[in-house]
Amino acid sequence: MSSFISDYWPIVFSSAAVYFFIVAAIRIFGKKEFAQLSVSDLVFVLLISNAVQNAMVGANTSLTGGLVAATTLFTINAAIKYLSYRFPGLRSIISGEPRILIYHGKVNESNLRSEHISINELLEAVHEHGSASIRDVDLAVLETDGNISVLSGDYKRRSLKPRKRRKKLF
Repeated sequence: MSSFISDYWPIVFSSAAVYFFIVAAIRIFGKKEFAQLSVSDLVFVLLISNAVQNAMVGANTSLTGGLVAATTLFTINAAIKYLSYRFPGLRSIISGEPRILIYHGKVNESNLRSEHISINELLEAVHEHGSASIRDVDLAVLETDGNISVLSGDYKRRSLKPRKRRKKLF
């Protein structure tokens, strides 16, 4: 048992270090990069995983070494999700905060710049959500998962309709 721990402890430590590095890199380079992966983004993710593999398992390319690394990553991820749920401040540190991009038809230029979103990317999101122009948008938000949510006047009208109640079967 002692040999097992001494053989695999470096893998646990290295895997944890790589996990936290990748989380920090995503926060630094922007969350919008992972909302919708382009071909180059997918290649990037695959190459990153290949690049850090040796850093996590080192010379130990055994099945056990790979399983220890994977178990470490799953455990850290579950722990981070639990701690983020329990401590909202930690969630904002890891995931960031939503950013308002459009409010009542006016673009928030400073938030676009800080999130590295071009006006064309914003316009694409507006069109994807069924609005013809930015002026038609009541609210557009860059969510913490990197997606852009768009609410327009049309959405407001639809949401104000009373919902039909379902008849009870019993």
